Amino acid sequence: MRILVLARVRLGVVAVLSLLTLSACLLMAGLPRVLQASYDDALHGALWKASASQVDLTVQTESRGADLHDPGEFAAKDARIRSLLPSRLRPLVSATGQMSAKTYDTPVYQSNGLTYINLGWLSDGDRRVEWIDGRAPGKPGVLRWNGSEIPLFEVGIVDEARTTMPLQVGDVRILGESDQMAVKIVGVFRAKDPGARYWSHDADVLHVTQVQPPGKQELERRTTALIPASGLAVLSGATRHLVYSWTLPVDPAAPASLDVPELRAAVEDYGRLIPVQMAGNGSPYELATDLPGVLAGFGTALGAAQTVMFLVLGGLLAVALGVLVLAVQLLTERIDHPLALARARGGSLRQVAGAGAALVAIAVAPAALAGWALAFLVPGPVPWLAHAGPALVPLTAVGYAAARLAVTHRTPLHERRDDVAAARPSARRITLEVLVVGLALAGAYLLRTRGLTTGGLDPFLLLVPVALTVAAALITIRCYPLPLKLLVRLAARGRLAVPFLGLTRAARARSASALPVLILLPALAVSVFGTVVSGGLSTTQRLASWQSVGAPIKLTSPVELPPEAIERVRKVPGVRLLVPAQTASAQLGYSGDRAQIIAVDLAQWRRLLDGAPISVPAVASGGSGIPVLVSHELRGRGTFDIGWYERMKVTTAGEIAALPGFYTRGKFIVLPFETNKRPGVNTLLIKGDADPAALLAATGQPAAQLTSQERALDAIKDDPLTGTVQDVLLISTVALAVYALIAVAVTLVIGAADRARALSFLRTLGLSDRQARGLTVLEILPLILITSLAGLALGLGLPAALGPAIDMSAYTGDLTVGGYSADPVMPAVLAVALAAVAVLGAYAHTAISRRRNLGAVLRVGDLA
Repeated sequence: MRILVLARVRLGVVAVLSLLTLSACLLMAGLPRVLQASYDDALHGALWKASASQVDLTVQTESRGADLHDPGEFAAKDARIRSLLPSRLRPLVSATGQMSAKTYDTPVYQSNGLTYINLGWLSDGDRRVEWIDGRAPGKPGVLRWNGSEIPLFEVGIVDEARTTMPLQVGDVRILGESDQMAVKIVGVFRAKDPGARYWSHDADVLHVTQVQPPGKQELERRTTALIPASGLAVLSGATRHLVYSWTLPVDPAAPASLDVPELRAAVEDYGRLIPVQMAGNGSPYELATDLPGVLAGFGTALGAAQTVMFLVLGGLLAVALGVLVLAVQLLTERIDHPLALARARGGSLRQVAGAGAALVAIAVAPAALAGWALAFLVPGPVPWLAHAGPALVPLTAVGYAAARLAVTHRTPLHERRDDVAAARPSARRITLEVLVVGLALAGAYLLRTRGLTTGGLDPFLLLVPVALTVAAALITIRCYPLPLKLLVRLAARGRLAVPFLGLTRAARARSASALPVLILLPALAVSVFGTVVSGGLSTTQRLASWQSVGAPIKLTSPVELPPEAIERVRKVPGVRLLVPAQTASAQLGYSGDRAQIIAVDLAQWRRLLDGAPISVPAVASGGSGIPVLVSHELRGRGTFDIGWYERMKVTTAGEIAALPGFYTRGKFIVLPFETNKRPGVNTLLIKGDADPAALLAATGQPAAQLTSQERALDAIKDDPLTGTVQDVLLISTVALAVYALIAVAVTLVIGAADRARALSFLRTLGLSDRQARGLTVLEILPLILITSLAGLALGLGLPAALGPAIDMSAYTGDLTVGGYSADPVMPAVLAVALAAVAVLGAYAHTAISRRRNLGAVLRVGDLA
């Protein structure tokens, strides 16, 4: 059989099939690359967002007599530590690192434990700081103290320490309560680049730490002073706490998201290897890093993003294959007559089916290769889906063509009439369809019970939504003629012929009508699913932001805010309501058990939260003690004593699981604000639109911090993977809408010949053009409307059906999405667009049929 001749005769259909194949392969090969590239960008963003102290690999040991007195000894240890790096980690680690030696908990003599000056040597400190007063420290010396000589270190302090400690150039301080040493401040420095990630490891050098110990009014202050390399010869861990550190910086832009599981395993292996290989006479070496935790957190978010990717790609793949199958059916119907003629003249079934499959292969194979090749222009890694999708597209097209032609031409002269009565399905087909529905339900149940087993890269997740879609389509195909037959009976009682004829033709649709259902239903379902997920994410993100802050604006201070500072904050323009609060830690009874407490006016707090999606409970009065709310961990205590500023008796007036903005778990107590005679306010809850900088300035406290609900919401939304998910949903909605519209158009073309023939018969009986348009619309619209309803129902049910497989808490501040609310706009727009295309197609088809000569459609004897 001359296949090229067939291709030339049906060049238009072949071109359409090629374009659909090209677009499908480009989409299925390019979209995974784009997504994978965005996942890599998200990983790099997560690593950049985390501090260097969390991401970098730091090996530490505490010197207990095995001191290192020279930078060369540190360098030798650094080379040994780097040689133990697993091969998977070596490309991530920078060639240059940092080494340090620091003391900790080194008190100033007779400071009552409120002032600490630690000593620190940084291997590259001379390159990181500049001296703004005095000079750089020199070699250590000795100082006569209480009749003996003690080491005297020349040190440099950060500029901040001059005002907060306070310390000045020339000051000498004695350190230690038993084995003393002395420091002389000879210089003041500041960081050349205080925002560099480097300083994350040495924040104690760059800033003075101030905390308020429980039960004390004075602040505890700590700073780390710099010593030169020559000071290592005198610095010893025999009589004080001394820690050596080697930091291997990790390049945040180096890892790939595909390697996250292997990287986590490599870091854990390295952490187990270091203590064994670096064992010596001193204390053990250990790896200090939170890189596995950062990767685990990213892996959780990545799993949720890949869940959406699998669902969307599964829907796209199903719809793209369905549209392709429709186009293949259109082509095979166009060549049905020459193939039937060849079969009648003695051609074998293999020759006929092979000829049709070869024609389809000519149309799809070059287009598939072209689409797959064009996808390499898309930047990004190449996951396995980028190869599997383009390979499946031509295989499906050729396989469907061969199978359909083999079934159609299994006997010569296969002419039939499908328009007389609806075909009855065989028992085998019904059994198969019931099996598909059962497997889909079983798969959804298993997915809900077992969850994801491979961190989101679970093929089971791809198969279950497709199976549910096919099951819903089969149910729709079997059930949609039933209401149509009822409408046919009602229309038969009327006097108008067009409703009866249109609905009758819709009810007696050919078996090929299953294909539009298999396309339109997943297209609508995935679009609705994306809309539902987006709505649930937005709602939960807003709720999470309120729960994390607990107020429109929350201002906290590590020290007590005086009444005049509170009044200044209250008078800042834009402040409409201010609720003061105090947080602290209290002793439970007379034991060593402690609980977090907050004293606040709950009634005023509820006023402040008016209109917000969260609220706080009220406290019932009564009882012998102060009425309080307690967490679940403190339930059943009734009336008990706590030790705060004074001993007081409290009575449980209610239990709460969490307190927005403060406590999500653990032991905590909520007391009335007036519990203390002189409340030490350290938290302000504010309602209004005041300027954050003005609020902080009004406190007069440099260490005060401000958070707001809007900032918390922006932080959640600005997560890189959140943007990826939104982009995936947008791309999928657009692509599915286009495929759905193409499916409607191809469906109209497939049935054009039969429809034209029927309309031509009816025109001989006096059917007008207006009636012809109405008949065509009634024939097409029922399938589209019923499929739209089924797709809407499936899209709304997918979140509940898939259960834990679509956990989106990684994008909602770790708050589980409690419910999904549907946005009716997108499904309604898509359904209206499909109906509009169907109506326009019907009108266009009627216009074309009107111009046809009846003799070109009807054969001799058709009117006899």
